[in-house]
Amino acid sequence: MINVGVTGASGRMGRLLIDNILRSEDTCLTSAFDIANIGKDIGEVAQVGTLNVPISSVDDMESVLKDSGTQLLIDFTIANATAENAPRAAAAGVDLVIGTTGLSPEQKKTIEDAILENGVSGIISPNYSVGVNVFFKILGEAAKYLGEMDIEIIEAHHNQKKDAPSGTAKGAAEVISEALGGKEYVYGREGMAPRGKEIGIHAVRGGDIVGDHTVLFAGDGERIEIKHQAHSRQAFAGGAVKAAAWIGNAEPGLYTMQDILGL
Repeated sequence: MINVGVTGASGRMGRLLIDNILRSEDTCLTSAFDIANIGKDIGEVAQVGTLNVPISSVDDMESVLKDSGTQLLIDFTIANATAENAPRAAAAGVDLVIGTTGLSPEQKKTIEDAILENGVSGIISPNYSVGVNVFFKILGEAAKYLGEMDIEIIEAHHNQKKDAPSGTAKGAAEVISEALGGKEYVYGREGMAPRGKEIGIHAVRGGDIVGDHTVLFAGDGERIEIKHQAHSRQAFAGGAVKAAAWIGNAEPGLYTMQDILGL
């Protein structure tokens, strides 16, 4: 049993993560952090019953992690908060499962360095859905055979998503680019924009779309579309808790969802 803490615990994703932690036989909720509802029982805030786990301020993170015996922290918040809080958790000897998107390369490296320097285990993934990570695997294989075609990535999310393009779209582009030995990215097009050999990446924002990702391989007289659709955030929360159970038993180091799923 892994003792798990959650940041952003009062939010929509935080509450869903908590529900999955409670339902898993491999995890136990021992701490919760947020900037709202401090001092309240997270179980009552999440409407899952009293858990005797108070919501703590991130200002008290180190002491709360230690006093609660938390072994692993799940963070699905915002980039600036994660970049500050994740290294603090690692310094306290706590393993990390990071699902925050929009991290800059510098922020991601800071977190990775903290994981390695403090001898903990961690994963930073743009998407914890099992289906999306199989989607990545398929894209890498498809690109080997379809690399001469024009490649476009189209992603769609709800109107409250702040970063664009999505981390998953970027991840798909990276998988394809790596398979093809490196490709330039073009984000959207406007005006005179003749097509070259780039990978085009496009973001749509509207309504309550949970997450759609389509990769288009277009050639002369034919095209192939590879698509993943998330119907609810449960796909992300369930995968994150699965990752937490695996990371919590892993040797110190950085891991990927491909490691966890054996892809």
